[in-house]
Amino acid sequence: MRPDVENADVLATKAIWGKSVGTTADQKEIDNFAAMSSQWWDPEGPMAPLHDFTPVRIDYILDSVRRLGTGSRANGVEGLRILDIGCGGGLLAEPMARLGGIVTGIDATAEAIEAARAHAATAGLDIDYRCCTAEALAEEGASFDVIYASEVIEHVIDRRLFAASIAAMLAPSGTVVITTINRTLASLALAKVALEYVFRLVPAGTHDPARFVKPHELRAEFAGAGIILDDMTGFAPRPARRIGGNGFVRTSMMAINYASSGTHA
Repeated sequence: MRPDVENADVLATKAIWGKSVGTTADQKEIDNFAAMSSQWWDPEGPMAPLHDFTPVRIDYILDSVRRLGTGSRANGVEGLRILDIGCGGGLLAEPMARLGGIVTGIDATAEAIEAARAHAATAGLDIDYRCCTAEALAEEGASFDVIYASEVIEHVIDRRLFAASIAAMLAPSGTVVITTINRTLASLALAKVALEYVFRLVPAGTHDPARFVKPHELRAEFAGAGIILDDMTGFAPRPARRIGGNGFVRTSMMAINYASSGTHA
């Protein structure tokens, strides 16, 4: 699908698909996540931090859609075409589908897509899961009202191509949401050393600190693709996990986890 009206920035971005555009996928990352795919829906397994993180991420996506005026404020995401990039087992895709979104979830890990499809079937949810990359879907001319990539961009090998792919698929007045990890000493200590080696909440090798993304880098790379990320917020864990069913809260501090949202320039 394509939007009826495309601005010049989007058309310019789509022009890259006539060339060899490379890939955003890293086979090592795919293999790492494939090994964990059977545990996506285990709230006590290696995906536990993402389970804790889900409510605040959903809240930020919904607030961004309202702030940017995508769709009807009264209906939230109901009826909107939503793309979940790097969907994994569907931790975000399923809540968005329950809210009435028309959800497509993509992931480069086939095992994750299998897990997502199986869980959605059990839950009775109609979600279009595909094993592909963002750039491959963009080449098909797909278009979405809301696109989010949560805890994904720090795993890709070409962030500029990733941003261009998102810009090419974003409908006019659409909403983009990115959540990721800042590249700081604090994030190295927590997201890498503590999570992987001290508490062993996620397998060693899950994160490469060199790929963590500073906020100004994220903004610049998306601006280069014609997307203005004009809102940012930090996320921080609560002192005790799952208090009130939400393990994270928003904060002005962005030293570790943060989110950003915006739309076409």
